[in-house]
This record gives sequence, structure tokens and C-alpha cells, in this order.
Amino acid sequence: MLAYILVTARSSKIKETRDKLSHLPAVKSAHAVTGPFDIILLIEAAGIKEIGQVVVEEIQKVEGVERTLTCLVVED
Repeated sequence: MLAYILVTARSSKIKETRDKLSHLPAVKSAHAVTGPFDIILLIEAAGIKEIGQVVVEEIQKVEGVERTLTCLVVED
């Protein structure tokens, strides 16, 4: 299952936060972007429960991450 994770990061740590997030095993891509969010991640996991675990136990624990919004992919 795929999901896009929209991340709000501390403004002084966007690049460093993106770099740390990009090294997590579930993260397929990580991009710094403009707009209401600072970073967009594409992650892959076995199911919804695993997506939640990745977000709560890995992504939200990275220094610089302030808030996340999870968008599940419903079609490829």
C-alpha cells in the first residue's frame, strides 16, 4: 500500500529533516516543496496498520517534524 505523507517541518531544519526522512526504509521519495507543507513523502507498507506505524513510530519521531497529514493512495 502506498501513501503520501505531507510534513510540516521547522523552517530552519527543512533540508536536514528531508534528508533524515529520505533514509527511512519505507520512504520511496522525499521532496521539499512550496505551499502549506514543507516536505512530501511517498511511503510504502503492507497495509493501513503498517502505514500508521511508520508515521507514528518513525516519521513523527524525526527531529524537525512538527506535523504530518497522511493521504492513502486509492488507485495506481
